[in-house]
Amino acid sequence: MNLQSTKTLTNGIEMPRFGLGVYKMTERDETLQAIDKALKVGYRAIDTASLYGNEVEVGEAIRHSGIKRDDIFVTTKVWNTDQGYDATLRAFEVSLKKLNMDYLDLYLTHWAVPETFEETYRAIERLYDEKLIRATGVSNHHQHHLEKLLAKANIAPMVNQVELHPYLQQDALKAFCAEHGIAVTAWSPLGRGGVLDNPTILEIAQELGKSAAQIVLRWHLQKDTLIIPKSVTPSRIEENAQIYDFELTQAQMEQIATLNQNHRFGQDPDNFKFNF
Repeated sequence: MNLQSTKTLTNGIEMPRFGLGVYKMTERDETLQAIDKALKVGYRAIDTASLYGNEVEVGEAIRHSGIKRDDIFVTTKVWNTDQGYDATLRAFEVSLKKLNMDYLDLYLTHWAVPETFEETYRAIERLYDEKLIRATGVSNHHQHHLEKLLAKANIAPMVNQVELHPYLQQDALKAFCAEHGIAVTAWSPLGRGGVLDNPTILEIAQELGKSAAQIVLRWHLQKDTLIIPKSVTPSRIEENAQIYDFELTQAQMEQIATLNQNHRFGQDPDNFKFNF
């Protein structure tokens, strides 16, 4: 594998296994610089959302990068207050205009709002049928949410983006997704930094001469999880990508497997407060 390695989605689209997340990048120049650095390092996927308030900057950075639009995989998401069939279609148009693009590679339901997530996904199917997006997906969906979608969907979600890290390994959900051909992307793959001082991870890092972050990101890749680590620090953007010159042993993978605590740093999709 290398930084441009991809996972083939169920419709044959190639999605990069590694990308840049831009959550909480709210300062314009900082956002532009972070994306520019990531693209120069070799990142070829950018993950944003309408909630993040930086779709304009994402589009601008990509246009100014000198890299062909078709070579960069762009994801955005519809926010909770814009969900429902018609509202999702309108929200997509707003995002597309902000990004100043003709199409998106992946469009996700941001959270499974109980009253609307099924209609939201139906709108995403329409966008796919109209070739405005290249792949369909969801974010923060438990198995029971996915089962509801699969019961009615003409096109199964191709991606589910969820909180996933050594303290929340989501093995049952990942197995369900694998069974149904749904690729899993980890948001906050480093557990918002909360797993980086774990003694087991630090010990493995010392053994291999790598940082704790590099160990965790490599673990994700070897578990067939797509990752979108967020950073605005140029040195860290580069360091995060330097995970292709080593491999964790089976014993080291098993050590990390023991760290699961079902601990969330973010909210549980079933207990999310949707009214904001």
